[in-house]
Amino acid sequence: MSYCLNPNCPQPKNLPDARFCETCGRALLLGDRYRSLQLLGQGGFGRTFLARDEAYDPEIHGTLAQCVIKQFSPTLSSQSDRRHAADLFHQEADQLWQLGKLPQIPELYDYLEIDGEQYLIQEFIDGPTLADELKSEGPFDELQVRQVLNSLLPVLQALHDRQIIHRDIKPTNILRRKELPSKAQNLPGSGELVLVDFGASKYVTPELLSRTGTTIGSAAYAAPEQVMGKAVFASDIYSLGVTCIHLLTGMHPFDLYSASEDTWIWQDYRIHPVSDRLTDVLNKMLQRATRDRFRRADAVLQALHRSVGPVVRVSRPVPTLQGNEAAIEVAAPPLELAPPDTARIPQTWDCVFTLIGHAGPVEAIAISPDGQILASGSTDNSIKLWELGGGRLLHTFPGRSLRFPSGHNARIRALAFSSDGRILISGSDDCTLKWWDMETRTFLQQTPEHGWSIAAIAISQNGRLVASGGGDGLVDLWEIGSGAPIARLQKHRDAIGSLLLSPDGKTLISASDDSTIRLWDLESDRIIRTLRGHNARVSAVGISTNWLSLISASTDETIRFWDLSNGRVIDTFLAHRAGVTCLALAANNRLLATGGEDNRIKLWNLTQDEAGRLRRTGERPLSLPSAWSVKAIAFSPDSRVLVSGSDDETIRIWQAI
Repeated sequence: MSYCLNPNCPQPKNLPDARFCETCGRALLLGDRYRSLQLLGQGGFGRTFLARDEAYDPEIHGTLAQCVIKQFSPTLSSQSDRRHAADLFHQEADQLWQLGKLPQIPELYDYLEIDGEQYLIQEFIDGPTLADELKSEGPFDELQVRQVLNSLLPVLQALHDRQIIHRDIKPTNILRRKELPSKAQNLPGSGELVLVDFGASKYVTPELLSRTGTTIGSAAYAAPEQVMGKAVFASDIYSLGVTCIHLLTGMHPFDLYSASEDTWIWQDYRIHPVSDRLTDVLNKMLQRATRDRFRRADAVLQALHRSVGPVVRVSRPVPTLQGNEAAIEVAAPPLELAPPDTARIPQTWDCVFTLIGHAGPVEAIAISPDGQILASGSTDNSIKLWELGGGRLLHTFPGRSLRFPSGHNARIRALAFSSDGRILISGSDDCTLKWWDMETRTFLQQTPEHGWSIAAIAISQNGRLVASGGGDGLVDLWEIGSGAPIARLQKHRDAIGSLLLSPDGKTLISASDDSTIRLWDLESDRIIRTLRGHNARVSAVGISTNWLSLISASTDETIRFWDLSNGRVIDTFLAHRAGVTCLALAANNRLLATGGEDNRIKLWNLTQDEAGRLRRTGERPLSLPSAWSVKAIAFSPDSRVLVSGSDDETIRIWQAI
């Protein structure tokens, strides 16, 4: 069907391929390109249509040509008012154009102004709203609400950092994007959350924050100051809090507030148990006075994960790929690290902690051999140590300053623990390796600056050898105790991105921006084999425990499996829709995690063939969302905890359920 965009057309429905409306004669292709198919909704700001881009080339852009048309028909009499409305429309379109580049916000494809009517052409998000899920599945439990908060708070912080207040956050404006068809991705509660409908959003300046303006938004979810026309950033936090208690109770917000007591009474209508920690966070989000409310979205995340509340168990099962039913822990309990030999292939993962503290993208991650400590390195030049099981910040090695002259003075590119966990070694764009004592949390020693950044580190399991790779394409070998240089390997023509050392320290694997992977015999310092196949830089490599299979990731968007006995490719596949930046192989060799510039983490089930080589099982990967590009990824020793570092300056800890 073709739907006429004339607001006054008495019969807007037309044949699918019609060029002009049979009733009013209006052209049915907006801008000679966009065909309206169905009216999705209408309100005070205009109408929204499902549409198709007739100029879409599936060979270039893929298979989907659907989009959304938002039509605005301002009824303004004076020419000055029309000019003002046009100026505002173009300003808002420019704002949406920039916002659409952020993850979890629909992309703006085009904007048009025709015959006094204004149109936005936006990405179509295929999926239910949270209101739809509430209606079909019933009230949310704590785990589901935590997932909503973990997903949307980074989006709000990104908006607020750009001085934008959404002003209309509610369940109908939060969609869950459907992923590619798979059994896991069709489960309730899976899929990335997307914040839509920026028609009420506002770009603010310090002057505007103190000025009374227009009351915009949905009254049931709007903060008191917003109702009076004085929305601030904390107004969005209030609206998200109201959204959460609506999802927890299934009741309209007006029914959850006692006017006689002037307080929220949502706790009296909970369907599932809610921990004290989440209750406290929600109550602070819902404070009527802005001075008592969270003022920043990242502060909400910090409070949500600052400490661990009591374990709350619910009887509502969470399905897995196998359809197993099991109770879940929803209050972010301390992670239990099981011995590696008991690990199974987990099929459902939950983000139990989002760690905030770095002031720049997190580009390096390492987990201690005992699985207790997480180390992170950032472009803010600092290294932070965290308690992996509780998400608590233990220590910070800050960037170089007068107070801390031993710190790095450029971004951290690589981190590695010694096999006994007593030493952490860091590599930086300041061209040095630094040794840190994990018992005393002090600086030990560093290598001399050699003029090139260090982006890769590997330490042998026998605790004797350290390898580092630099931007000059050289691999340097160091004695781990003294930091003395041992040898230098030079064959790569571009920067080293990843290194692996065999347990005995006799074999080294190096991956480079020159798109090659090289195997070295360290007893003779000679190349054993060079692997070629990627057509862009090799960003990461992983190795099976039996050292028979090598896995490589590249910015050419592919993953390759190699047979190390002969150097042949076993498997090549397109893993992400943008460059693959990092990978991690679980210690049990049954799970591969990859991270990409497409803001995705993917988990691939693996198996071994008769020769002991790793292969994919053929199942679709499980996809985990990231707010921004994923830069680093690592598994805990027991293979049940996954840690990711991202461009959004956060670290996410994922636990297998």
